[in-house]
Amino acid sequence: MSLILLASGCATVGPATTPYGTATPSQPQGNPNPPSNVNLQGFPLEYRQGYADGCASASSNGERKDAGRFKSDGQYRTGWVDGQALCKKP
Repeated sequence: MSLILLASGCATVGPATTPYGTATPSQPQGNPNPPSNVNLQGFPLEYRQGYADGCASASSNGERKDAGRFKSDGQYRTGWVDGQALCKKP
């Protein structure tokens, strides 16, 4: 009996899937690292990812935004808006 418990404790679990068989991410996707001159230690991962995307949008020619997350995730949205505002070139 204990051998079964030991063996089951070593099993790995794959990513969750939707009813259609596609994997759903367990962690938010995106770049969690803001520009090196900004310290966001202590902020949630979702905020940091939004900040990094917003900052990248402000400093490049194209917008980098996860529209679904921007609409549904307040932390990502707030980070994105802050990142875009603070990284705009004067």
